[in-house]
Amino acid sequence: MKGLYILLTVIFLTSCQQQNKEDINKAKQASIDSMKVEINKQRVIDSMKTEMAKLNEEKIEAQKEKVVVVHQQDATAAVPAKKKGWSATAKGAVIGAGVGAATGAIVSKKKGEGAIIGGLAGAAVGTGTGAVIDSKNQKKE
Repeated sequence: MKGLYILLTVIFLTSCQQQNKEDINKAKQASIDSMKVEINKQRVIDSMKTEMAKLNEEKIEAQKEKVVVVHQQDATAAVPAKKKGWSATAKGAVIGAGVGAATGAIVSKKKGEGAIIGGLAGAAVGTGTGAVIDSKNQKKE
């Protein structure tokens, strides 16, 4: 009987140690996963900041070229320059990111992670599609 108590005590102690190791590993994995999510969020933010900076530069350029003065035999006439909007590449990136994020959130079990991954993938595909459209438009002009 005494041997049975010793055996149960040993089993109990080893199982508790095993559980503690599993808890520690789960906690480590959870912190690694949350860091990955934050890194992906930061990548999305950085890419959007880059796109916004490009759009601001284009807007400044458009404002500089807003009015073109044409001289014709001592007469001047102000001709407004053609207004530039978003490029097809920028539109594709934004639309792709939105659709991809929505799809990723719907499909994935982890909604936040699915939205980030879907948004990144959608932005990449949308950027590629928009670039193709932009190149076709430039060939036409």
